[in-house]
Amino acid sequence: MKILLLLSVITFCSWSAMSQNNYKLAVLKYGGGGDYYANPTALPNLVKYCNANLGTSISKDVPYVEVGSPDLYLYPMLHMTGHGNVVFSVSEAENLRTYLLGGGFLHIDDNYGMDEFIRVELKKVFPNNPMVELPFDHPIFHQKYDFAGLPKIHEHDGKRPQAFGIIIDGRLVCLYTYETDLSDGWENPEVH
Repeated sequence: MKILLLLSVITFCSWSAMSQNNYKLAVLKYGGGGDYYANPTALPNLVKYCNANLGTSISKDVPYVEVGSPDLYLYPMLHMTGHGNVVFSVSEAENLRTYLLGGGFLHIDDNYGMDEFIRVELKKVFPNNPMVELPFDHPIFHQKYDFAGLPKIHEHDGKRPQAFGIIIDGRLVCLYTYETDLSDGWENPEVH
């Protein structure tokens, strides 16, 4: 479990420098029928690990925030996971785009079955900025810890784990982890 939590710091590469303040993160609540609420112990475990081992001061309260809500802007980082369908309305896509362009960060972790849907919805958010595969020499894998790549938490289809990103003006605004199921690895041990 600790190894899997350790791997999670890749999503917090820029946060470790902001440890003097109390920061909040939230789980993104979306429509379409997918289970945005999957892996309920994942982020609390991640927060606990980061606070204990990286000197961060991230709030232990990890609420759900709707993609169309103005409350999105209260959180420097959003986490999104689930199985299955994801749907963003036009106004939700615009809200998410404004949030990301304004400095926010989104980590999407495919819990299996989300891929075909999230790719379509991200095109609504950034129609002119496609996701690109991030090689394992990308800086996000080499911050506090060095990672040779992503772990394979669940086999699912037996495909290799991949990281994709949306990069705007040189800044990674969205990290999408696919075929790895990171947040499942952050869950309590009894979940497995």
